[in-house]
Amino acid sequence: MKKILVTGANGQLGSELRKLSEQEKQFEWVFTDWQELDLCDLENLAASIAIINPQIIINCAAHTAVDKAESEVELSDVLNHQAVGIMAQWSQAHNCKLIHVSTDYVFDGNSAVALTEEAATNPINVYGVTKLAGEKACLAANPEAVIIRTSWVYSSFGNNFVKTMSRLMEERDSLNVVNDQIGSPTYAADLAQAIVTILNHPNWQAGIYHFSNEGEISWYEFALAIQEIGGFDCAVSGIPSSAYPTPAKRPAYSLLDKTKIKQVYDVAVPNYKESLQKCMELLRIKTN
Repeated sequence: MKKILVTGANGQLGSELRKLSEQEKQFEWVFTDWQELDLCDLENLAASIAIINPQIIINCAAHTAVDKAESEVELSDVLNHQAVGIMAQWSQAHNCKLIHVSTDYVFDGNSAVALTEEAATNPINVYGVTKLAGEKACLAANPEAVIIRTSWVYSSFGNNFVKTMSRLMEERDSLNVVNDQIGSPTYAADLAQAIVTILNHPNWQAGIYHFSNEGEISWYEFALAIQEIGGFDCAVSGIPSSAYPTPAKRPAYSLLDKTKIKQVYDVAVPNYKESLQKCMELLRIKTN
């Protein structure tokens, strides 16, 4: 039985993988967060992985606080870049498969068409810079790794846009949401399923893949969908990014092209609204 090490187990994706692992009994799953496996302890990281001795590593851990990353550059680099390099080195040396999760923020947002895996990278914030450095370190140390770039992740676990909007729409009469950043949300449960599909696929094909739900929307349109599904009586208005300044710049357009992951691994990619409905249904059950 193959042993899978999942890092960042308490995050949105890690939590969804844990839920899914209950059905995937053909693997032995080891879920770790920083308490069990400290990715910041670079000196001892390889030795700590060796104790677990997995045949597969799924790296869901990252410093994902995009605005905080602007002032926590060193921590971002350690988690998003240096630790990834060590995991890749260890996995390459020990014939261990590695799936590393990356982000649409490796792009500058100047595209007008959905971004393929070959599109030029040019990050515009610290988070994107460190995640791209992590991708490069990963493939340099282990060319057999699979990297999955994703975007706008949400889940019934953790903190995210869907939960924040739902809460604010309950509390307020009106809301302003940015309408000039275009992409597609990713339900972490769908991404977890995509990862399991890859693990169960007979042919491992290394490289970079893109995954998010189907659809091309702005954050404003995402908020409108949340309002509609949740039946919230709150006026939602679209505003430009310039009216809502943040420490980190965001790409204006980061829609990911999912053709490759569908063709190579037969991964199903649900429409964003269908998945949003599922997630909000779960949140309703949790709160009732």
